[in-house]
Amino acid sequence: MSKVDRRIIKSQEAIKKAFIELMTERNFDQITIQEISDRANVSRRTIYLHYMDKFDLLDKLIEEHIYELRELCELAANNTDYIDTVLLWFEYFESHYLFFSTMLASKGGPFFRSRFLEFVLQELKNGENITNGKSQELSDGEDVIIQFFGAAIVGVVEWWFKNGKPYPPHCMAQRVGTLLGRNL
Repeated sequence: MSKVDRRIIKSQEAIKKAFIELMTERNFDQITIQEISDRANVSRRTIYLHYMDKFDLLDKLIEEHIYELRELCELAANNTDYIDTVLLWFEYFESHYLFFSTMLASKGGPFFRSRFLEFVLQELKNGENITNGKSQELSDGEDVIIQFFGAAIVGVVEWWFKNGKPYPPHCMAQRVGTLLGRNL
């Protein structure tokens, strides 16, 4: 990796970190590019080299985390144990606590929540046929089942962050994974 590449990565990381920190302090609408550049110790020009505006920055941050979660799902694709897969998620959530807790507590939250729900629904759809071996009645309502569990997973993640992670990732994985295993 060249020196220029490292500088670009370092600048982008500083910008993202500054943005998330500012979102913990104030409303998204109140944050300016100048404040982000001051906090990140980069010029406004540097920010605009990488992002069109703060909305683009937020969008790219969210996409980055959704991409990482999708990668974790692909790693666990052959694993039929929901607990192991859910553990990967909660460990990832914990290692990126500032981002996820900020997104769920800030005005960016509804936008993040809808993107996260969309991701979870897609992952549930990508999984095995969730009504495999179940009655025709369940099979006909597969979309309802996917919506139900998608909303439940997102709700549990929100609850976990809003309550200060009352259980460690392995406990959350055990509980959520067991519920999914029994019902899907």
